[in-house]
This record gives sequence, structure tokens and C-alpha cells, in this order.
Amino acid sequence: MKKLDSNDLLIENAKHIHMIGIGGAGMCPLAEILHSLGYNITGSDNNETDTLNRVRNLGITVHLGHSAENIKGADLIIYSAAIMQDNPELVAARESGIPALERSYLLGYVTRKYENVIGVCGTHGKTTVTSMIVHTLFNAGLDPAAVIGGKLGTIGGNGRVGHSDIMVCESCEYHDTFLHLSPNIAVLLNIDSDHMEYFKTIDNLIASFQKFAAMAQTVIVNADDERSMYAMRDIKANIITFGEDKSADYRIDNIVEGERAAHSFKLYHKGEFVTDISLKIPGRHNVSNAAAAAAACLSVGATPQQVAAGLKTFSGAGRRFEILGTPGGITVADDYAHHPAELKVTLKAASEMGYNRVIAVFQPFTFSRTAYLLDDFATVLSAADIVVLSEIMGSREVNTYNIHTSQLCEKIPGAVWFKTFDEIADHVSGIAKPGDLIITLGCGDIYKAAKKILGILSDKYPQNA
Repeated sequence: MKKLDSNDLLIENAKHIHMIGIGGAGMCPLAEILHSLGYNITGSDNNETDTLNRVRNLGITVHLGHSAENIKGADLIIYSAAIMQDNPELVAARESGIPALERSYLLGYVTRKYENVIGVCGTHGKTTVTSMIVHTLFNAGLDPAAVIGGKLGTIGGNGRVGHSDIMVCESCEYHDTFLHLSPNIAVLLNIDSDHMEYFKTIDNLIASFQKFAAMAQTVIVNADDERSMYAMRDIKANIITFGEDKSADYRIDNIVEGERAAHSFKLYHKGEFVTDISLKIPGRHNVSNAAAAAAACLSVGATPQQVAAGLKTFSGAGRRFEILGTPGGITVADDYAHHPAELKVTLKAASEMGYNRVIAVFQPFTFSRTAYLLDDFATVLSAADIVVLSEIMGSREVNTYNIHTSQLCEKIPGAVWFKTFDEIADHVSGIAKPGDLIITLGCGDIYKAAKKILGILSDKYPQNA
């Protein structure tokens, strides 16, 4: 059993845990796990979401809106990173002496309850690769616990308890929160410029990933990503590489593009053929994701046949190029991409899928990211045929950057922006034609615009909805 720290003991000894922001993608699976372990869980959130309904369906009391009254009876508070310190429930906890921990401490505690933890980190692809691993291990009968940043249809949600010693968790670098975890196997996908309001420099960002890797006994790292490989210097763990590079332990070869931009390839381990892998999800970038997932699954006991079967049936995680419907021959999809590098590969995949036009509807997330990467956002979004923008979702930030959607819009030829999702839905559904792809993009609540668009088009084309 892994050693527990003082914060772990607070969680271990608590009976009633109140979770602020319980509907968040990172909070919901932890609520499910704690609930299954017998804790009395309550929670609160500001917005109605699918995850909030999922928590309610477990019988957990959820308050819509934040109030000091909501924490009554709790002996521990857990809050998400998006919660401001002046939140009335956090203020009430401090005034009444109830201990409060940020969500990553709880995830760290959960990782110390399992002996074989796979922590998936990287700037891009974490949710997809975590989902690939969980889907494959689940279908192989290895019964993993899971905490995923998106919904996985295979397990019906963002997480599961599991009854083996294996846990798979998405491990986010935001504000170094993944350093609270205890991974046995670290999977490092890539390192790209993000969260620079915190890290300030690329060197600091690389150092953070290096610290995470150093905590593991085994590191599975992308041989094709220069920064990731640089982060491996001085790492004493067992290092396993994957990628197209000829030096990679798990080497990708013979990549073939099939229908709708889905790919297949051959996987070799130190020169020996392992298995053929065929994917049903689109995008060249998912070849690398699949190789990472394969290496992780093989490391915890899955067979090559189980890996091939799992990846072949993997249809994607929620909000990762998720097709919502095709009313009137117009495809409506939703994707979580919120960084220029993610938008680039997503829009590239979309362009290769044979649609007449790609209509990209993007919601910028956080003022800092939008300000730091404004020109990069403009460049990658310009690859779409039509670009529609929403207001920036500030989330945890105040707009001290004096940045506005209109500034991004001016840099993208032909782009338009609207203040509300209703305006976006009316505009997009009015210009869309059969054969088009409408894809909403962003990690905020832009999926609500996708649902509005789908509703309008379904009413317009009831026979094809």
C-alpha cells in the first residue's frame, strides 16, 4: 500500500464530503468513486450539465448555485480548480474551520489506493489516450478504475471504480496539479506551450513534466516529440518510447489512410512485429495516440490481440470529434479542442473527411490563453471554410489582458462573431447546406451551441433528423 500524506488522512477520515463544482469533468468521476466507497457526498455547481445530472442520478444531493448553506454538515470540502477563492462556500468553510482541498489532492489520494496507476499526461491528447486505454483494458476483462476528462461510452461516464489493482487517470499539468498524483506508469504524449500565465517559460513547463515522469517507475514517452524526449534527461525510471522514429521501442510503420480519415498501421516492438492496428476514429494524430495506448495496455498485461481488438472498436471519447447528428445531410459534430495545436489537427482531420465545407464554431477559453496565442489561433482557424466565434469564456480568470473575441475575428478572413449561442445557432443553421460539416470547438460550454444548431436543423429537416 502506498504511503498516505496528511491531506490523504483528511480524506480517509472524512464522512461527509461536499464538492464545489461537482459537475466538472474532473470532479464528476471522483464523486462517483467516493460515493461507491460509502462516503456521504453533496455538491454544488453553477450550471446545469450532463455530468451534473449523472451525479444526481446516483442519489447525490446537488445544489444549483453556491451558498454558505450548502456546506452544512460537511467535514471536508473539495473544490475544482475553476472555483475562485471568494466563492461563498469556500469562505464559509474557512470561517467555520472546515478543511478544504483542491480537487487534485483528492485525485492523488485515489491514486494511492491502487497499486498499478497509469497516469496519462501531455498538452494534447490526454482524454483520447486515457479513454483508449480504459476502453481496451475494460474490454480485455482487466477491470480498471478510471478518471477521464471526458465521457467514455464504454463505461457510461467519466470514471469507474474498478476491482483490480489497475487505475488509469488523466493527469493534467495545469498549475502543477498532476504532481499530487502517484503514478506507477507515466505516459507522456507531448509538451506544447500552454498555461503560460503560470509556467512563464517553456523550460519551466518541461521541468514540470520531468518531475511528473520522475515520480513513476516506468515512463512511456513519445519519441517523435523533441520536448518530451528532452524531459527524459536524468530520469532513472524504465523508459519506453513509442512513435515513428526508428529508435522507438514501440515503432509505428506502414500507416495507411482509410475511409473518413481513419488510419491503420503496424506496430513493432524492438524490431519484432506486435500487431496490426486499425482505427475507426479520424485523424492522423490518432495513430500516435493509439501507439501510446497500446504500449500502456501491453505494459499492464493486455495481449497484442486484446490491444488490436480494443483499439479497433474504440469510437472516441465524448466531445472528441463527437458526431451529434446529420439532419438534412448536414453533419453536426462537437470537439473539445481549445489550443491551436489541437485545433490544427482536428480541422485537418475534418478537411480530409470529404465534406463540402467545414464550418468551425469556436469558443475561446480563458483570457490568458487567447491573449498569449492570438495569432496562432487566427492561423489555424483560417483553415476552415467558414469561422464563427463566440465570446471568450473566462472561467477562473478576470480579463486583465483587455482581450476580446472581436480582436481574434479581425485576424481571420470572413469570420463573424456573436454574443450569444442563440445568435450563433440561428446564423450557422441558416448558412449550412447538405454535405457540410458544422463542428463546435472549445473546452467550455460551446457544446450547448451545437445542441441548439442540431435542434434547429432537426426541426427544419424532420424526415432526416
